[in-house]
Amino acid sequence: MNLANKLTLLRIFLVPVFLIFFLVEGIDYGTIVATIVFIVASITDQLDGHIARSRNQITTFGKFMDPLADKLLVTAVFVCLVQIGMIPAWAVIIILSREFAVSGLRSIAASNGLVIAASWWGKIKTVTQMLAILLFLLTVNIMTIGNTNLLVNFFPGFLVASNIVFYICVVITIISGIDYFIKNRKVITFDK
Repeated sequence: MNLANKLTLLRIFLVPVFLIFFLVEGIDYGTIVATIVFIVASITDQLDGHIARSRNQITTFGKFMDPLADKLLVTAVFVCLVQIGMIPAWAVIIILSREFAVSGLRSIAASNGLVIAASWWGKIKTVTQMLAILLFLLTVNIMTIGNTNLLVNFFPGFLVASNIVFYICVVITIISGIDYFIKNRKVITFDK
């Protein structure tokens, strides 16, 4: 197993670690540790792709598991944010629906020997998702620690920024999903 695939597996392993520190009450500095775990997992996402391409170590395992690891991480964090009341469930349902739909489209394409590469809209979607998540996690940490005047003064700004980036993320998620289906409509045939 090459290094890129090991980093992908590490990212999958970090998902339950994030969940434990974020959701289990009574863990000192749990949300801070969860935020650090999310950042490390996000870095592994960038690293494994770079390593696989630069070392020519792109594998079938990596093609399947890398996007799955990304979806597991993002889904876990968004569901946690719904649970604590930071974001609405309907918006996360839109995000998850797009992910399932595009994954299904890619599966159909793969069964026909085609590969659907990540689009520009898909990459922007990923960046806005990660940025929104990071801002929300910082907001949660400010709320948790928030007894000092300095942190309390920053809280409203972080919350507003988090929500703005999140709703931009939802819009871009919809646009990117539509873009994938328009550009790859030939993959879907109803006559077979």
